[in-house]
Amino acid sequence: MKISKEVKVGFLAVISIAILYFGFNFLKGSELFSNENEYYALYDNVGGLTASNAVMLNGLAVGRVKEIRLLQERSNQLLVTISVGKNLKLSNTTVASLGDGGLLGGKMINLLVEPGGTLLKDKDTLRTVSPKGLQALIQEQALPVLKSADSLIVTLRGVASKFDSTGYAVNRLLKTANRTMTTVDATVQTLDATVQENRVNLSTLLANANKLTTSLVETEKEIKPLLGKANSILDSLKLVRLQETVAIANQTLGQVQRLLTDLQSGKGTAGKLLKDEAFYSSANRTMVDLDRLLVDFRQSPKRYVHFSLFGRKEKKAITDSLQKSVEADRVK
Repeated sequence: MKISKEVKVGFLAVISIAILYFGFNFLKGSELFSNENEYYALYDNVGGLTASNAVMLNGLAVGRVKEIRLLQERSNQLLVTISVGKNLKLSNTTVASLGDGGLLGGKMINLLVEPGGTLLKDKDTLRTVSPKGLQALIQEQALPVLKSADSLIVTLRGVASKFDSTGYAVNRLLKTANRTMTTVDATVQTLDATVQENRVNLSTLLANANKLTTSLVETEKEIKPLLGKANSILDSLKLVRLQETVAIANQTLGQVQRLLTDLQSGKGTAGKLLKDEAFYSSANRTMVDLDRLLVDFRQSPKRYVHFSLFGRKEKKAITDSLQKSVEADRVK
């Protein structure tokens, strides 16, 4: 059955779209095949918690906040979805507590895992607890001090009623104590008002810090695949250069091998010098004759250079004599 061009083009387009989708998600750092469990936690107030904030266990990051939804049908409660690795087993005694990551660390969720209990499954709900705010902590710390001061004033008034003779000094002491308590009360109220006025600013500051942290985490996830691809490209370039060098070396070795083969088989002048004994002997004799001729020319130059106009017979005789001498040397 012959497939038409339209079907081939459509099939190719589907494959291209799939590759583009998975490649885009891979570069974003999204996991195509999740290896995490999701759990739910219900809060009345998350105090600035945002998605991608850390989930901690004994100071170690074991997951992240995946989603926060507002449940208007349940008195505007907030449903937080967290994701942790499947290798972390949580039981029904685990408590998800909201916490602070420092002054600029933002909010996070601390998991308080107690021994025992039944193991939770994926999509189960954790028990939650919300810590007290800064205002409540200040009031808790200031309340015992105020109670102790009130007790001191009552005691001093009792002592003053018993000792009227020293009532003036005691009254002055009581007035001073009253002024001190008034100042302490005013300081506490001022601190409370300051906290109330700057609560929005503090929440905004923490939210901005959380967004910045989230952006840095996302940027790091996007940069890591790009760095990996760049390293792969550099490795490929190094491999290509190495292959080119090896190919050139193999070609050079092949040429040397062919040259040695020609020498062994007696091809060319160098091969004949190595393999042809007759050629070598003839060349050797020629060199010996040339050497003798040069020696004779240096010793008796008059035999070869003659300026007489009537010296042809003498020159011929010299040439014949030299030829006979060379032939005699050859016979030897």
